[in-house]
Amino acid sequence: MHRTIRADQLLPGMYVHRVAGAWLDSPFWRRSFIADAEAVARIRASGVPELVIDVELGLVPAESASSPPADPACPRKDVTAPPASPPDPSLLTAPAPAALRAAGTASPATSFETEVRNARQLLESGRALVEAMFGEARLGRVVDTDVATPLIDALCDSVLRNPHALVSLARLKTADAYTYLHSMAVAGLMATLAGRLGLPEDAVHAAAKGGLLHDMGKAVTPAHVLNKAGSLTDEEQGVMRSHPEDGHRLLVESGMDHAAALDIVLHHHEKMDGSGYPHGLSGDGISQMARMAAVCDVYDAITSDRPYKRGWCPAESLKRMASWSGHFDPVIFQAFVKSVGIYPIGTLVRLQSQQLAVVIEQAPAALLKPRVRVFHCARRKARVLIRDLDLSFAGCDDHIVQSEAPCDWGLRDLEKLWLP
Repeated sequence: MHRTIRADQLLPGMYVHRVAGAWLDSPFWRRSFIADAEAVARIRASGVPELVIDVELGLVPAESASSPPADPACPRKDVTAPPASPPDPSLLTAPAPAALRAAGTASPATSFETEVRNARQLLESGRALVEAMFGEARLGRVVDTDVATPLIDALCDSVLRNPHALVSLARLKTADAYTYLHSMAVAGLMATLAGRLGLPEDAVHAAAKGGLLHDMGKAVTPAHVLNKAGSLTDEEQGVMRSHPEDGHRLLVESGMDHAAALDIVLHHHEKMDGSGYPHGLSGDGISQMARMAAVCDVYDAITSDRPYKRGWCPAESLKRMASWSGHFDPVIFQAFVKSVGIYPIGTLVRLQSQQLAVVIEQAPAALLKPRVRVFHCARRKARVLIRDLDLSFAGCDDHIVQSEAPCDWGLRDLEKLWLP
């Protein structure tokens, strides 16, 4: 049972389910935790007005006679609450058990439309933070990665509520924002993939953290190489390939000691057949996290518009990635496809009825039958009345024949059809 209390009512041993206010205002990267003495002090010093506690997972606050009932529909009995007993001393330092952490951090599912609105605000706020970290690195200053922990937690929460909204929205990048939004997109994809693989909560956060920081080395890559429109020379290719080691060095010099995240930064360009860089690792010599990052990094890169090329459509990108023998871990790649969908949101498809549609929602139990928005007749080459069609519905007799390239149909703003 959840109850909202004032910050000055928080006591050690209470289970904090959620801190009120914007994620950036919270002094904690986790939304849910057992409060200890230090946490109580930080909450009270932060200016956070209220928080939500779970009275079934932690201590229950004493209620005064003037306190409102927890449920307005069920008036409180006219009794005097017993005085609060002092908390068990072991609760002051003991971390929450894994089961309690899992129970407390589950976010309620939201629709794609609702979560896109949340994701827009998150990406806008997060871009400024990521840009500031890159700026510090570019100036040779120490990078404080701890400031990113609230953002990482917010990214994880977003993909838990809806795994498609943030990563679909982040795919729409402008050239000047590419590096920063790419970092957040990869973090979101990593969290989504980690959840699909059934990894524990701390591993999901580690995956997201590594995804957010994976390209930190590009902060010191010369702009003329990073944004070059044409092919890179051998020398420029060598400069570009130094960014994993540059990022690893920058973060270690800044005092970061998160092993999993550092491994992602250093090895996200390794390939299963040993042809990757910087160390030419292969097979099991590449950690699971780095193998995950290799998939997420490439997918977001090739589906995004870059200074030197237009992005491929999501479904075509997955098809091409599947054909790159020796590049990706096949088990991880299969899990990734299941997490984003065979026809990811925003994919232009041709139906058996010769109508064009854009994918607007996934059907988790039927990856080949998403919900689509029909808007064009391919046979007559004319627009039709827009309508939504659930291909997984038992009575639907239409199905996807193939994905289509928007440029072949002169479509440059396809997102206007699927973005709320």
